[in-house]
Amino acid sequence: MTEVPQKPCPPADPAPRKPKFVMPADACDSHAHIFGPAATYPWSPARGYTPPDALPEAYEHLHKVLGITRGVITQPSVYGTDNSATLDYVSAHPDRLRAVVSVGPGISDRELEAMHAKGARGIRVNIADPGGNPFKSFSELRRVAERLKPLGWHIELLLHVHEADMHELGSLPVPLSIGHLGYMPVGLGIDHPRYRGFLDRVADGNCWVKLSGPYRITAERHLPYADTVPFAHALVARRPDRIVWGTDWPHPMCPIPMPNDGALADMLLDWVPDEAVRKRILVDNAAELYRFT
Repeated sequence: MTEVPQKPCPPADPAPRKPKFVMPADACDSHAHIFGPAATYPWSPARGYTPPDALPEAYEHLHKVLGITRGVITQPSVYGTDNSATLDYVSAHPDRLRAVVSVGPGISDRELEAMHAKGARGIRVNIADPGGNPFKSFSELRRVAERLKPLGWHIELLLHVHEADMHELGSLPVPLSIGHLGYMPVGLGIDHPRYRGFLDRVADGNCWVKLSGPYRITAERHLPYADTVPFAHALVARRPDRIVWGTDWPHPMCPIPMPNDGALADMLLDWVPDEAVRKRILVDNAAELYRFT
């Protein structure tokens, strides 16, 4: 397969600072990636970018600084459906890590069960980026979704909600998880009809949302990305029990200057000012979705 042209992909800030608030016990980073080393875990030739190494040691340092004890490693599109890098790491830490993997329509029940034993609790379908979606039709995805039900898994979607049919997606027989506040450019406005439809799906209770990746939707170049606050408030107001939070470390393909992870964590103070609701999002919701208990 011919490799696609590569775009620049800068590394994360190697010196994260402490947040301005104390994370609650068992706080979970529900969205991050592990990259490399490339000699051990080769890239998919269909990938849309080539990241620098982002290894477990750096990820664990980040969590130590932020005060986080649980994490979810989400399969990145650069590995396609080869989940080795993700599962090798997660399976070594069954008490504090979970995985969201990428699979194709031909995945067997035995393979799904083996991934479950290694800590997988959902599949990711990346509709937004090149090389990330192995499903050619909604019916293929539905057939796999039916087989996820006995495992208690969910489907995580990376998509732009203003371009998606949330009604169709909401008909899937397992819970959904939507990344990056819906991945909708804030310039389209919170009253955009598709965003209101997205909020309705969240209100139904079968759709979870990650407060993550604000630099992917903001119109600002630097923190605090104040234009994202109304979108976070709308989501939390609809279903505070269906919201989780993630760093999106190491911030692959960040389109604006790379932010510090401590400053990104501080956005929770604006997004979720109520401390009790913040704890629910950081601890209880994540424990339910990713089955930490």
